[in-house]
Amino acid sequence: MKGRVLILDEFIAQTGVPRETLREWERLRLLRPVGFTEEQVPFYNDRSVQEAEHIRKLTELGYHLEDVEKILKKIGLPQGSEGASERREPENYLTVGALADKVGVSPRTIKHWEDKGIIVPDMRSEGGFRLYSGAYIYLCKLIKDLQLFSFTLEEIKTVSDYFQDFLELQENLAAVPKEDAARRLDAMLEAIENFFNKMNQFKEGIQRWENLLKKKRKEIQGLKTRNRKRPELQAGEQHAANGIH
Repeated sequence: MKGRVLILDEFIAQTGVPRETLREWERLRLLRPVGFTEEQVPFYNDRSVQEAEHIRKLTELGYHLEDVEKILKKIGLPQGSEGASERREPENYLTVGALADKVGVSPRTIKHWEDKGIIVPDMRSEGGFRLYSGAYIYLCKLIKDLQLFSFTLEEIKTVSDYFQDFLELQENLAAVPKEDAARRLDAMLEAIENFFNKMNQFKEGIQRWENLLKKKRKEIQGLKTRNRKRPELQAGEQHAANGIH
């Protein structure tokens, strides 16, 4: 789900629906949030605004809420709006802070990645409230991995662009000219081969360091054992060993 969203207070301000009235509509399932943040704050979209206006018009015509419920179930929304049968169950989304917490970075880092165009929020409210799906947890961890592998943000942005390209082609290949699709897919395969080569270099380097560290850890443990077994020096011997006369 992409596009503009309205957090609860923004939705109330735009529609003019009192909070208690909105709760009653939602209790009767006349209108539902399209999703929730990790903190369980509901949010809505433009379709929700249309639904609210339609429900309000019906109530202004004198229909009781129970009658409105029957009308929506039987007829649905006016032409051009999504019907009740097409509504999805509300999903949970992450705020910048919640995403940062799950990934193990600061909110500033998430915002920096967004400024660089590496990640793009699924939704953004009029007040600048940004929301991310759960898939971004895995994606952001991949970004952390690449930084650990010494990739620059510019290089990571290139990888992100390839992912976006792939998703676009996967979703609607027929919409892209055949030659253009072939060129973009070839570029992705070449990038993957380059990745494999670089990963193999990292693996070889990691193996060298693992072998070295294991060897040195064993040697240090041996020195600790030798040092522990050394006899204690007497005071005079200690002074002599230290060069004190």
